[in-house]
Amino acid sequence: MPQSQMSTVKSEYELRIRAGDVTSDPKQDLIIQYLDKVLYYISTKRMASKSSALGWLFAKKYKPEEAVKGLYIHGSVGRGKTMLMDMFFALVPAKHKRRVHFNDFMADVHNRIHAHREKFKAGETKEKDPVLPVATALYEEAWVLCFDEFSVTDIADAMILSRLFEQLFAKGCVLIATSNVAPDNLYKDGLNRSLFLPFIDILNKYVEVLSLDSPTDYRMEKTNQLPVYISPLGDDAARLMDEAWQQITAGKQIIENVTVEVKGRQIPIPISGGGCARFSFDDLCGKPLGASDYIAIAEEFHTIVLDDVPQLGNEKRNEAKRFITLIDTLYDKKIRLFISADALADGLYSDTNGTEAFEFARTASRLFEMQSVDYLESKE
Repeated sequence: MPQSQMSTVKSEYELRIRAGDVTSDPKQDLIIQYLDKVLYYISTKRMASKSSALGWLFAKKYKPEEAVKGLYIHGSVGRGKTMLMDMFFALVPAKHKRRVHFNDFMADVHNRIHAHREKFKAGETKEKDPVLPVATALYEEAWVLCFDEFSVTDIADAMILSRLFEQLFAKGCVLIATSNVAPDNLYKDGLNRSLFLPFIDILNKYVEVLSLDSPTDYRMEKTNQLPVYISPLGDDAARLMDEAWQQITAGKQIIENVTVEVKGRQIPIPISGGGCARFSFDDLCGKPLGASDYIAIAEEFHTIVLDDVPQLGNEKRNEAKRFITLIDTLYDKKIRLFISADALADGLYSDTNGTEAFEFARTASRLFEMQSVDYLESKE
């Protein structure tokens, strides 16, 4: 199909401009050109076997090294990276495609690896190494992968990525990813980072690395302060949080001390009702919880009330990392969040140096957006 006759990211973008939903941005327009190049490749060469009588011949001769490169789009928060990727994903004609937050994807990978190892122990498979069968299953389910917020902070993720994506790319996987950091800065200062570096080489081989440095943070433009973020801490904050809890659970059965199960572990839920759950900061970030735990909570409850978030800094590095992961998860799942904190979002992390300080810029932006009308209405 000629590209002029296809629905393209460019045409969809221009429709949104005419509708007043987005503002024309030359930096975004450059990214769109690359996205449409990948879309054209997928819609013609890779889909030939589905649309042409000679497609079987092309598919038979197809070699992964002939494939167009995917894209890794990085830049500051709120520049439209996710919006552009989602427009691209909606237009991809392949049935076997997947759009997922990177934390969710890695939680799924670890679950599959665990399940394979259990099968090996039980004698249900003779293949000891789980990486190839897991990669094969992932590829068969989706050969077009779109990752939002590619950010590697967990050593377990770092150790598996190189081998996993070597297999996925070799099979012909097309990857589109957004991130706040360039590939060379992934897992920066991480434990045993030298073991992670081969993944960066693999990534650079199979994707075009693009920077989206628009001067405008479109998320912040949409911010409309609502009484869902309460600061500073104190008696007034506690009273307002109690009132919020009473309002959102009015007429609902309140249950204390239930649990959510994750990989055989039980996560305590102090109090819940009507799809809402209430936690202290220590409940969620003072304990050794990770992305899979937060995902399980987000899948169980549509509203989270989080009390008493302290000001964070290097002395609370582990708690800060968990808080960043928690907010990433709640944001991606469009969970409504009521929060009381010791400082406003942009002052909640006190240190200005280190990986956490850099990552917290995204967290602060998301905390602002989670107070906006657009975000709260998106869950409806």
